[in-house]
Amino acid sequence: MAAPNSRITSPQQRSILAKLISKEVVAVTPLNRELAGGDARDDEGEIMGWLEGRERGSVVFVSFGSEYFLSKEEMEEMARGLELASEEVGFVWVVRFPGGDGETESLVEALPEGFLERTEDRGMVVQGWAPQAKILMHPSIGGFVSHCGWSSALEAIVFGVPIIAMPMHLDQPLNSKLVADLGIGVEVQREDGRFRGEDVAKAIKQVVVQEEGEQVRRRAKELSARIRERREEETSVVMKKLERLFGEEQLLILARL
Repeated sequence: MAAPNSRITSPQQRSILAKLISKEVVAVTPLNRELAGGDARDDEGEIMGWLEGRERGSVVFVSFGSEYFLSKEEMEEMARGLELASEEVGFVWVVRFPGGDGETESLVEALPEGFLERTEDRGMVVQGWAPQAKILMHPSIGGFVSHCGWSSALEAIVFGVPIIAMPMHLDQPLNSKLVADLGIGVEVQREDGRFRGEDVAKAIKQVVVQEEGEQVRRRAKELSARIRERREEETSVVMKKLERLFGEEQLLILARL
């Protein structure tokens, strides 16, 4: 059995799991789920095209996942923070409303008056969906403003993107603490549970462009490189074990299926 190394973190855990299921357990690093291909959507091309025109590490990607929706007040503060930071850092902001694909609320209604016009040369607001993994791996991305859901945090770590953490609920505060402990991001400060635009802008600029965040940026790249190295090593181990199980010829047949 191949187990994701993000959850099975020690030899002791692998040993316990192996005894429970009476099978050998091999740990593998996280494999990204969005890079396998598939048909691109029209808006995907627009987003990636916009990123192509930006300097390396000069843009933040902003997304809070598919299960959390910012309140009107939070939307306004986030917009203010991005606008304040956009003098130095561009942005791609994914905005979702509770209605899903059939949502009726418009960006113009949800965002501060004039925000889209004032930031049109410095940022891009996307409603509903965006190819998160492809965006995070783009060289123009220098930071990820995230709720710190586990999958999102892992993607940022794999691609070496430092995190501007804004945890909301569930396991997200713990994930945010892990990000800070690893030295690959910072958490936006809050007052009485609320965040202000000024603090959002401060964290973004610190992580993406300021000298104060240089160590965070370097640490994120180093951790990504270590994960990629381990992935290659662990993949080799898994393939050798599969070859022992199935034989080289049978394994080649399975690979073609």
